[in-house]
Amino acid sequence: MSIKLEDYKELLDGLPPDAVHVLHSSWVEATKSFTARGLDNYLKAASAINQLGRGAALVIAWLEEAPHVSKEIGEEVIVDLAQTAMNLTSKTSGSVIELILATSTTAARRLGDAQLFQNYLQFIDTLVSRAPRGVRPMLDKLDVLLAQLTLGGLRRWAMWGAHAHRTNYEEQVSYFGLSSKESLAVLQKERKGTLFVDVQRRINMYLRALWGRDFFLRPTSGDFETREGYKPYIEGYLLHLPDAYDDFEGISGVELYRAAAAHSAAHLVETVTPISAESLNPLQMAVIAVIEDARVESLSIRRFPGLRQLWSKFHAITETQSATVGDYLNRLARALLDQNYSDKDAWVAEGRALFAAAEERLQDNQVSWDIGVQLAHRIKDMGIPFNARTDQLIAPYRDDNRYFWEFEEFDFEQAATAGYETVQQVRKYVNVMEMVNEIDCELAGDDAQEIWVLGTELRPYEDMGVSYNEMEGKEPVSDPFHYAEWDYQIQLERPSWTTVLEKRPKPGDLQIIDEIAAQHKRIIAQMKFLLDAMQPQGVTRIRKLEDGDELDINAVIASSIDMRMGMQPDPRIMMRSVRKVRDISVLVLLDLSESTNDKVAGQEHTVLDLTRQATVLLADAISKVGDPFAIHGFCSDGRHGVEYQRFKDFDQVYNEIPKARLAGMTGQLSTRMGAAIRHSAHYLKHQRSTKKLLLVITDGEPADVDVRDPQYLRYDAKKAVEEAGRHGVLTYCMSLDPRADQYVSRIFGAKNYMVVDQVARLPEKLPLLYAGLTR
Repeated sequence: MSIKLEDYKELLDGLPPDAVHVLHSSWVEATKSFTARGLDNYLKAASAINQLGRGAALVIAWLEEAPHVSKEIGEEVIVDLAQTAMNLTSKTSGSVIELILATSTTAARRLGDAQLFQNYLQFIDTLVSRAPRGVRPMLDKLDVLLAQLTLGGLRRWAMWGAHAHRTNYEEQVSYFGLSSKESLAVLQKERKGTLFVDVQRRINMYLRALWGRDFFLRPTSGDFETREGYKPYIEGYLLHLPDAYDDFEGISGVELYRAAAAHSAAHLVETVTPISAESLNPLQMAVIAVIEDARVESLSIRRFPGLRQLWSKFHAITETQSATVGDYLNRLARALLDQNYSDKDAWVAEGRALFAAAEERLQDNQVSWDIGVQLAHRIKDMGIPFNARTDQLIAPYRDDNRYFWEFEEFDFEQAATAGYETVQQVRKYVNVMEMVNEIDCELAGDDAQEIWVLGTELRPYEDMGVSYNEMEGKEPVSDPFHYAEWDYQIQLERPSWTTVLEKRPKPGDLQIIDEIAAQHKRIIAQMKFLLDAMQPQGVTRIRKLEDGDELDINAVIASSIDMRMGMQPDPRIMMRSVRKVRDISVLVLLDLSESTNDKVAGQEHTVLDLTRQATVLLADAISKVGDPFAIHGFCSDGRHGVEYQRFKDFDQVYNEIPKARLAGMTGQLSTRMGAAIRHSAHYLKHQRSTKKLLLVITDGEPADVDVRDPQYLRYDAKKAVEEAGRHGVLTYCMSLDPRADQYVSRIFGAKNYMVVDQVARLPEKLPLLYAGLTR
């Protein structure tokens, strides 16, 4: 199929004469850059841009630049480029859109990848909204910026300026035009040593010279959020390398690119069949990966001995580093590569000996499986805990090894095309005799087809005082809930940034709850009068209405008298009978961080004890009123470890089970409040009550182990409160921190918080607060 301009005569008749002339001049270049379908999109986009009415210059910029963009990174992005130009017409001027199109070839050439270019267009759309006066000067300097920054670095540099000068337009123009000192300072901070686009041709030639074949390289925007970036990886037989590398301990980024590309190419050349990951645990997989890296490198060094020197310079581990499993893995990796490296550790020496003994069998990757499993058993006996997230190889050139693993549980290729079916797990509820006599396997894993559940605890024949669950059971964890988080520095929401995991609360001693009720009899008696006043009062009449259900006789008589006296009568002579009922749902959210274990000054009670007392009294009060309520708690260990416990749900009766859970609650970890508020609001949104109240009880400000900026989580919590408010949820905070006035009003609002200076009075204050909020 061929495309001729004559076929689009009606479509192009409306183009300005200058644009038609440019189209004829660019047509030969366009036919070389586009397929027939691409040419069709190219011409239709030109007509659509012309209909925007922003002048001929905009159409000319499209006609001139689109073929060059297609030639650089493929015609798939042309539709995105045209769509971005049309979307921006409501946000900025035609001259800025023209400049975006005019510089699109520069961006495509410097980024070198269709996905990165699409991310660049999204970044431009965001920047137009955040810093409209800064877009033009930035585009004027785009070639300078992309010569020094990755796309991630450009985004962070731009968002810093947009946030710092969001209201000062003169400073905004100066910053984005690289005229201010702070602009150059941030640019230097985000600058990386070597960009992929500058060395791609050299790396391609280097690999071709080694192996006599072509390898396809693609950049990844791994530093779009942080400067660390992704590790190299192989996917779809393409080598994905970071779009920039900093110098590594005096070694240039170009050398690092050579090492990373050669290592990934070695995997492609020397891996004939994948390694099965079936029945392997993470530690075994980590050790096998080290052996497999050493195997492909050893085979490559046989052909090209100089590669040993190239790769060895990136292994800086020493034999004195032995605190973690990761240290041992890095020492083993260096020992198998560097013949001059001396390591007297028995485990490392065993690995060296096993690898040397398999020298003649290195063509078969089964060697890696055999040696890796054997060494994994040895290091497990050393008693050092293994963490798959932190115990990783530190050599920056090595990839993530996803290429050579084969997971037999699922065929990912078939899953991408036809999907896959999983066997639905069945939970069968049985009695004691069935559980004892007929169960097939007591130690079935999470993938078992049938799970038997006993309604009560099963204890050993010997009276040991503990059940099988307590001895061998595994604490159930819910599916993860992902929530966004607000970053106040860039004024953007990070999507799916936090993970909430619900865990089942452990029951405690009910005697604790009974003692609380006995200790606070006086408060319970005082609450009785308040509760009686809060009960529904039946039918009430609302008088003085212009539109109602029936006439108000008293108002009719008064209006008649006014008319007889020649005065203006009151038209509000109707009334309506309304049934007075309480319609409110309440969720009490408890901060269960480590600080709640601190003792209150001058008392033997901890903050957690007083929180438990107050919650028990409040729960008794709400249950007597009859309002639907829930009691939940939270703590956190980083953004992917927000633990959430539901002590009582809305549809659950307040009986021995919730009370036992309250008795067993403990304090631990940190306080990532924003994610917990979002998850609580998720439950409150499903309640049908007219009024929804989220009551947060905390003893400190939001904080977590992976956040150093104290303002970050405060702003996120404020954003979470605002989001809950948009769904009709009123959030109120009772803070036990005497210094809370400095931040709590900014998070919850000036009238939506109470600071309890004397923590000992919390059990007395909380029920009274509830009575006031729900009156």
